[in-house]
Amino acid sequence: MTRAGYIPQQSASSRTPRHRAFTTWVEEICVQDAGARTALRSGLRKDLDSVPRMHRLVAPWLPEGRLPADTERAYYAVAAMIAAQPRSAQRIGSGPAETDSNDESTRKAAFRVYGTSLGTAFALAVVEEPGREKEMRAGTAESRLNLLTRQSVNGLHRHLPGSVGYLRSVGVQVDWAQLLDDLSNWGRHSGRISRRWLQDFYRLRERAIRDAADRADEQELAEADLAAADAT
Repeated sequence: MTRAGYIPQQSASSRTPRHRAFTTWVEEICVQDAGARTALRSGLRKDLDSVPRMHRLVAPWLPEGRLPADTERAYYAVAAMIAAQPRSAQRIGSGPAETDSNDESTRKAAFRVYGTSLGTAFALAVVEEPGREKEMRAGTAESRLNLLTRQSVNGLHRHLPGSVGYLRSVGVQVDWAQLLDDLSNWGRHSGRISRRWLQDFYRLRERAIRDAADRADEQELAEADLAAADAT
């Protein structure tokens, strides 16, 4: 278990490990402590001056020294989104999103050197997978993602909770640590982050469509072979 007493020190090279340690801890505390989950959830869509119940949980994790306002805000926003998940969606561990798809190429496309982006999560939301009760419509996923990429920092914080909640409602995992990293850097690098989100979405979506077409062709050929064998 990751405890507050073992918070990694912040540095340029340890930023993502620190983010992953923080988001993993938030998931753990939300599962183990209903009061903490309620306190964190109370900050959803609120500014930093309106979340007094969150400070005792989030403040110990904030990097030392002068912290960029966007980074501080990102820590609180992501913690609130994790806590706001349906209770049935709560889990331990905030690693990259996973898929149960039997399609190996789709599975590999879900993981990148930067972590699993929100674009990948939206693509996975429209990929049919065994055991998934619901899927997001492809047009809805594309529209929501494009809307997010056009936002300012304030706009992203306003729209992100609804989109992330939608992803979780259809059973798609979110790489919270990568989202925290992207949200922290949105003010300075929104163009680069948006480009990665959209590229990941269209790359994985196109690959899934191609693989589905290949499977359909294989099925059609198998049925034709079977019909020919029966005819003889």
